[in-house]
Amino acid sequence: MRHRLLAVLFSMCCAHQAQADVRLLTAATIHTGTPEAPTATALAWDGDSGQVLAVGARAALLARYPAAALTDLGDATVVPGLIDAHAHLMFLGETLMQADLTGAASKAEIVARLQRFAADNPQGWLLGNGWDQNHWPETTFPTAADLDAAFPDRPVWLGRVDGHAGWGNTAALRALARTPGQRALAGRWQPDGGRIVRDARGQPSGVFIDAAMGLVRRAIPAPGDAAREQQLARALDKAVSQGLTGVHDMGVSRQDLALMRRFADAGRLPLRIDAYADGNGQALADLCTHGAYQHPGGRLQMRGVKLFMDGALGSRGAALLADYSDDPHNRGLLVTSPEAFETAVRKADGCGLQVATHAIGDRGNRIALDTYARVLGARAGGDHRWRIEHAQVVALEDIPRFAQLGVVASMQPTHATSDMGWAQDRLGSERILGAYAWRRMLAAGAHIALGSDFPVEQVDPRLGLYAAVTRQDRAGQPPRGWQPEQRLTAAEALRGFTADAAWAGHGQGRVGRLQPGLRADFVVFDRDPLRVPPEQLASLQVRSTWVDGRSVYEAAR
Repeated sequence: MRHRLLAVLFSMCCAHQAQADVRLLTAATIHTGTPEAPTATALAWDGDSGQVLAVGARAALLARYPAAALTDLGDATVVPGLIDAHAHLMFLGETLMQADLTGAASKAEIVARLQRFAADNPQGWLLGNGWDQNHWPETTFPTAADLDAAFPDRPVWLGRVDGHAGWGNTAALRALARTPGQRALAGRWQPDGGRIVRDARGQPSGVFIDAAMGLVRRAIPAPGDAAREQQLARALDKAVSQGLTGVHDMGVSRQDLALMRRFADAGRLPLRIDAYADGNGQALADLCTHGAYQHPGGRLQMRGVKLFMDGALGSRGAALLADYSDDPHNRGLLVTSPEAFETAVRKADGCGLQVATHAIGDRGNRIALDTYARVLGARAGGDHRWRIEHAQVVALEDIPRFAQLGVVASMQPTHATSDMGWAQDRLGSERILGAYAWRRMLAAGAHIALGSDFPVEQVDPRLGLYAAVTRQDRAGQPPRGWQPEQRLTAAEALRGFTADAAWAGHGQGRVGRLQPGLRADFVVFDRDPLRVPPEQLASLQVRSTWVDGRSVYEAAR
């Protein structure tokens, strides 16, 4: 009898302890991302591990976990944590500490913004990011002279919005002359994989494209450890404030991964980072030596490599099969030679790593697909989940190859709405049919994952949802959307930023949906993204962001 009593008391104690560790959240709607039970009104998870225990009806879970700590969100909507499948955290951190030139409508506005920024930052190089000549009346590349009157002595270096071109003043060129990059100033020499825009006399005009940018960047003093920590901290704070619980960080160096590891060790990573090594360099060598990396805290891993095939469409660096429609005799740039690219792909494959390749032009995409097919051989079409990042302009006959080869199309909806004003000028009326072709990819059976490419675009997945569903700018133009037949449904767009993005990073067993056994990563919106009119998607309010069942961002009330 005494033993039975002790057993009962022990059972009651353990049940009470289990109840005390359970957290329960209720809301008007919880989208689970699972087809068998797509909606719920309550979510329970283990407060210690952050693992989902149950999803279901409010009354049932309240009865099941009567002692659980309860959070009632009222009329709010909960969705699985949003994952940006292509982004750049350290690049974002850099831009957050530089002059913001995004959306500037003229060179005069660029100079005015720089002058305001320089007044508060008077020392060293003047750095900025986000200019786009396609928004200016003349739509041509700027020159050093456009900056010289305002900044005759202080070196200025400004990154283009796509990260594939930079613009410097004469003082920056003088600094270049004191480095090994001085050969850029002589003759008509051009670097492999890049282009120095030159004037009629053969002198650099001030704009450097793709690999040529490195010549100037090497002249700029590198930020110290404290500055780099600040960059990463700012980027992380910005990301979670927009509802992101995960980021596929494309092109992470050995140095940047070490910084992220220090943040993870200190409990300073508020979201999950799936890092991809920066090409055939030191980070890839580390992976081949030591194997794929996984931090024990579960918020940082590196199990893949990001390679480059070509440049960007906006700077006419995307590699095309035929001439640019608005620039005869120019077919863009291969940032990596096909031979060097295949060498890197075979190396990564031999090390058991996932391959992701930046390819924007139809030639760049074809080379990537052809190379994948050769390297994978009989494994093509299997569950390797190799990726093409952007898949922005694809020949129509190549679209079915994504599904045939088992290649993920990692695409960014806001690229379409940012580029739609000039993309057809670059490509013409026939090639544009294979550009930003989300619906054609899905119809062909391809897996797509959605992201933003921030800071090329804004750090805001709501803008991606809006662009995917409407194919319009924020003013609602064009009225029916640009190439409206390529629109996604709201459910498809949300899945692209949740379950599909998780799958593309081999993370479907951890994140992407809200179901027992997965992590309690979720976002709380003020309205339901699957029920609001499409034009409201961009204005959804992020009330809070949760990772492992803990709030990492709360909006001010």
